[in-house]
Amino acid sequence: MNFETCCVHGAKDPNNTTGALAVPIYQSATFAHPGVGKSTGYDYARVQNPTREPLERLVASLEDGLEALAFTSGMAAMDALLSLLVRGDRVIASDDLYGGTVRLFDALAKRAGLMTTYVDTGDIQAVKKALTPETKMIFIETPSNPMMKVTDIEAVVKAAGPDITVVVDNTFLTPYFQKPLSLGARIVLHSGTKYLAGHNDTLAGFLVTDDPSIAEKLRFITKTVGTGLAPFDSFLLIRSIKTLALRMEKSQGNALAVAQWLSEHPKVKKIYYPSMAEDQALAVSKKQTTGFGAMISFEVDSEATAVKVLEKVKVILYAESLGGVETLITYPALQTHADVPEAKRLALGINERLLRLSLGVENAQDIISDLKQALA
Repeated sequence: MNFETCCVHGAKDPNNTTGALAVPIYQSATFAHPGVGKSTGYDYARVQNPTREPLERLVASLEDGLEALAFTSGMAAMDALLSLLVRGDRVIASDDLYGGTVRLFDALAKRAGLMTTYVDTGDIQAVKKALTPETKMIFIETPSNPMMKVTDIEAVVKAAGPDITVVVDNTFLTPYFQKPLSLGARIVLHSGTKYLAGHNDTLAGFLVTDDPSIAEKLRFITKTVGTGLAPFDSFLLIRSIKTLALRMEKSQGNALAVAQWLSEHPKVKKIYYPSMAEDQALAVSKKQTTGFGAMISFEVDSEATAVKVLEKVKVILYAESLGGVETLITYPALQTHADVPEAKRLALGINERLLRLSLGVENAQDIISDLKQALA
């Protein structure tokens, strides 16, 4: 089944006796047993729910994985991921990450005895140099947030060897443009709130793996902690994924048009978008992805210009998050990366002149016209 068809038809209700096209919302916390020692396959919703299960199977299929687990948020998925590790283990992580992920690594994970080494994972020699006997996981964002740095997933997997788990945050590109498991990664993470949900109306997170032992451990964690996605949110995700391919194509088309327009504006000093990356990064993108996505960061000539843009946009909405049908603009220094230490933030290029755009599905010319008046 091709990707677009799987998006539309991939979630099936195994209990359907009515012919309903939509998977129902099974709003039940518990399920009756048909007899002693017998089960319908569902016992308690913390373990599994018949609305969440078809969603997880759908996302696993889209990522070419064995199993997917749906969580209450992307950060809940991150927390479960780190629960695979034990005190004294070390994680090598991309140096340019979503600020919430950095906060988790530097606060809660550190408190639990996990160590994190940040490197430019696009530099394979730097990855190799950072490896220690304690290294158990390599965590990659590619493209990264917000500087759009590209990492060669296959090269990192090769450097890691068989005993280190390579994890890829695939939120920006989704399985429509990039499939990390097929490149050797063992786990894929999503903030499902973003492109998979796609409408800025629900929170969700996913972990997908092709390793049955990892899947079993993650099932135990979610069963114990109870961070599985609720039935109504699962229903919304199934609904939204039906249009994932259409939304990704339209949003990327808008991004390509807006990136080209921004590149010609005198107040825009630098653009961070994979199609405009340096030769090596561009070559890696073309090798491992089928598209560049719809996220653009750009640096303007002054902090005053950045603030003016944020306050003057009309069609574009000044808001955190990304991946919805609405085009959003974000100020990373004050929003997504506010908790990152200033020296580290500035070293990465996340300064007071940097803005991040998540292109939606509006008319591209309307987005450009809005940027034009805001930059005037």
